[in-house]
Amino acid sequence: MHANTVTQQYARTGVSGLDDILVGGLSRGNVFLLEGSPGTGKTTIALSFLMAGADLGEPCLYITLSETAPELRKGAASHGWHLGDEISIFEVSPSENLLDPDQQQTLLYSSDLELGETTRLILGEFERVKPKRVVIDSLSEIRLLAQSSLRYRRQILAFKHYFAGRDATVLLLDDLTSEAADKTVHSVAHGVIKLEELSPQYGAERRRLKVLKYRGQQFRGGYHDFAIRHGGVSVFPRLVASEHRTSFARTQMTSDVTELDALLGGGIEQGSSTLILGPAGTGKSLFAIQFISSAVRRGEKAALFVFDEELGLLFDRLRIMGIDLEAMRDAGSLHIEQLDAAELSPGEFAHRVRASVDTARAKTVVIDSLNGYQAAMPEENALVLHVHELLQYLNRQGANTFLTVAQHGLVGDMKAPVDVTYLADTVILLRYFEALGRVRRAVSVIKKRTGAHEESIREFRIGATGLVLGAPLEDFQGVLRGVPTFVGNSAAPLLTPKEG
Repeated sequence: MHANTVTQQYARTGVSGLDDILVGGLSRGNVFLLEGSPGTGKTTIALSFLMAGADLGEPCLYITLSETAPELRKGAASHGWHLGDEISIFEVSPSENLLDPDQQQTLLYSSDLELGETTRLILGEFERVKPKRVVIDSLSEIRLLAQSSLRYRRQILAFKHYFAGRDATVLLLDDLTSEAADKTVHSVAHGVIKLEELSPQYGAERRRLKVLKYRGQQFRGGYHDFAIRHGGVSVFPRLVASEHRTSFARTQMTSDVTELDALLGGGIEQGSSTLILGPAGTGKSLFAIQFISSAVRRGEKAALFVFDEELGLLFDRLRIMGIDLEAMRDAGSLHIEQLDAAELSPGEFAHRVRASVDTARAKTVVIDSLNGYQAAMPEENALVLHVHELLQYLNRQGANTFLTVAQHGLVGDMKAPVDVTYLADTVILLRYFEALGRVRRAVSVIKKRTGAHEESIREFRIGATGLVLGAPLEDFQGVLRGVPTFVGNSAAPLLTPKEG
């Protein structure tokens, strides 16, 4: 469908991501409901909707029964917006005689007068402006004036037919402060969008939206995270990996560490995911970043998302080993983000990872660690689903993904906070073990879908030059349990301090 055809058929909301969920925007000439409790972002979205129309030269009308015009303009200014002449703001207030107690003693209820007067004022302003886009804020006031559900429904139906006959696209706002269980407008409206705000036990509030209804139109179902920041609302559509497919050559990606590549059967296949498991301090981040360093040396782009470690400390300790992440970033080869799980929703995180692949063209993506990502998730089951979609998407884009997971404990039987080993194509296991009076580290590959790999266990050290891997530990058993037993007939092929 051509861009102008879409513009003629749909009224864009002006909200990043929302038009994608609505598959084009709001179909013109219809009435839509945007509902949510106070503070969820209804007014901000409504103003974006009108500003998108103003950019097209369409006359727009904001009818407010709750906020004043100065409040609306002040709210717009907080986002750096200026409401131009194309957007008219009309405050509906009762006439002076209705505010005079002496004039209220009639045979009619004051609500009868006020509803009729309010309707007359709204329609009068509409005829004056003749807008293509209308926002009515909010329905709670009209519901209170109507008093009964029947009168309220009749009034909404009257509005719907009136606006439909004049080719106006109308957005009704409902703050759900009165009769929240009343679904009258749901049945009348052409489409319904619900906004929600969640309050976790720690961290910033999380916001999400869901399209409950859209007549005659496909839309992206389910919940979608969104955020309100300076500049308006950003919506992060739920990632559906099956919608994104690309063709690419499945070549092998190496780490530039000969022994590690041998352990991996030659390297990692392009477009696959790798999970690096191990207790704290075993070097999971270094293993993942080794692949970033190798990719940058080949002239490729990479992305690193860090949940746990402070970037300054990470830069300093890797620079000592000859890996200068800052130089890679400054050269445009590496995209680095420090993430705060308490301030980030899973949907926004997936959006940022997608941007690194779609925009920055990253072919190697490292998420360090999944423990930090889990902290951004209220439910573990949802975490597994999020990770599954994200890995599938990255794989289909030909990107190599590396996830690190810190296991509980140091030696013996260790548990991971979440089991995603079945999702990854390759699983690298790191372990501490004690031998000859020293604490040592071992690495093994316990799974690789895309080809053969060594079944051996190799000792490794983190030395001044980075990773150093030794020969397979064929004379020991019990290394993965952390308490090895020497079963060979010759000296154990362990790394010496000089080798590390």
